[in-house]
Amino acid sequence: MRSLIVISHPDTHSLTHAVADRIAAAIQATDPAHEIEIADLAAEGFDPRYSAADLAQFRGQAGPPADVSSEQARIDRADALILVYPVYWWSMPGQLKGWIDRVFTNGWAYDERPDGSVAKLLQRLRVHLVGVGAADIGVYERHGYAAAMRTQIDHGVFGYCGAPVLTSEFLVPTGAPYPSSALEQARDIGGSIAGARHATALGIGRR
Repeated sequence: MRSLIVISHPDTHSLTHAVADRIAAAIQATDPAHEIEIADLAAEGFDPRYSAADLAQFRGQAGPPADVSSEQARIDRADALILVYPVYWWSMPGQLKGWIDRVFTNGWAYDERPDGSVAKLLQRLRVHLVGVGAADIGVYERHGYAAAMRTQIDHGVFGYCGAPVLTSEFLVPTGAPYPSSALEQARDIGGSIAGARHATALGIGRR
């Protein structure tokens, strides 16, 4: 099994990076054979700007730019996609949104057909979303931020491509000490990801 962890945060000492590291460690502790690839968008300098070349690809006038093809190949190698990011203005950071805008292209992530129907091309991919926030969960729920983010991201992006979202969590301050509680949640998320994939590979739970 192989997971691709995509991180969007410029500070390698941030809680976001610590959460991603804890998820990765828990996956490998649960299933040592599970391969992990890390995509650190900030460190790698991924350009999130949707360019004329991206538009030409969308219109079917050209193939995808080289950096987009490279990111698609990373995802194609993975069984699971794990996005770990800080919550900025009740959404994901601009660099991660630009990554989705550019990488999840027509003809690769989905296919808009002449009859108006849409083929969902990423049904094999399992998605795990981990947002790291500063406001407590009550704020997310009272103002509808959690539901709005899940509508935009879980349904609007991955539902459109057919990729099932198996984890959708906000790691935020709770009654427990923070950020240690977030790291504990990250460990549990990683263990669940590896445990489910490992059980599937072994045929456990199949009827």
